Amino acid sequence: MIEINELCKFYGDRKAVGPLSCSIADGEIVGLLGLNGAGKTTTLRILACDLLPTSGTVIVDGIDVVERPHEVRARIGYLPDTPPLYPEMTVRGYLLFTAQLRGLSRSQAEKQVPEAMASTQLTEVADDQIASLSHGFKQRVGIAQAIVHRPRLLVLDEPITGLDPVQIVEMRALLLGLKGKHTILLSSHILSEISETCDRILVIKNGEIAASGTEAELTAKLMRGHVEITVREHADRGAAQVMAATLHGVREVEVLPPTEAGEGVTTLRVFFTERDVREELCKALVGAGIGILQIGLRERELESVFLNLAGPAKATSEAADEIEEEEEPA
Repeated sequence: MIEINELCKFYGDRKAVGPLSCSIADGEIVGLLGLNGAGKTTTLRILACDLLPTSGTVIVDGIDVVERPHEVRARIGYLPDTPPLYPEMTVRGYLLFTAQLRGLSRSQAEKQVPEAMASTQLTEVADDQIASLSHGFKQRVGIAQAIVHRPRLLVLDEPITGLDPVQIVEMRALLLGLKGKHTILLSSHILSEISETCDRILVIKNGEIAASGTEAELTAKLMRGHVEITVREHADRGAAQVMAATLHGVREVEVLPPTEAGEGVTTLRVFFTERDVREELCKALVGAGIGILQIGLRERELESVFLNLAGPAKATSEAADEIEEEEEPA
């Protein structure tokens, strides 16, 4: 669906993006993860034909974004970080307007606007002024305008920014409900939300792809072979003893504060050698009659994976992001 090869974007002598290369398959939900100033917004604006690249190629659905931008725009639904809304219009009126801007006839718009509102759960506020809506509903209207013309690709820049916890869960469900109907590329700096929604993660650092893969693949790569496990132990034999006696791949066991209350509950951080022994670890503990209550990584450790991968963005990238706001669209 998307092929990006050696993409670069400069503002004068300051690099915002590049060299960046990646591919996204048809039907995937891919998250672009990076710190503020890493180049996420610039990359999405180039994909949406809102900016021209300095060099490199970007192909969307077989079409070059530089050579035939109007054809690419017809295939893309774009939600920038600030939704392009007219607060004095009603939801229905605004979506009819944007549908016709996208080339739909009046009759086509009247057919597809109700579908877009149903997909984004806006039907009940169809005749409300946009100014009267909550931030969460405004974000929904932003997504509705991006899908009203049934694009093949959705490009969403920070769609959960400013949402409260309930709205975040609702937005997550909305995006998952769009899966299969569109290829989706969304950006965020919140690892937990990217991992809940996306099939694959692209980590961008200083305008380049620093890593790609699923959350599990990235975590396994960065956590250097350790895992936390919470168990319910016997009075006469502990989990650490079982591991020391039965497994050769365990390098070290560290006792942590228990993650939950209860008699005999213990939390351990288990460090492996180069060999992954998690499966054998679970078998050994269950075989010894020790109950496994939880195994995995804590949220703070998942965030540390992100920080290890993304790192601090360079000042040049941050400055370039400020410049890009003044740049005329392509």
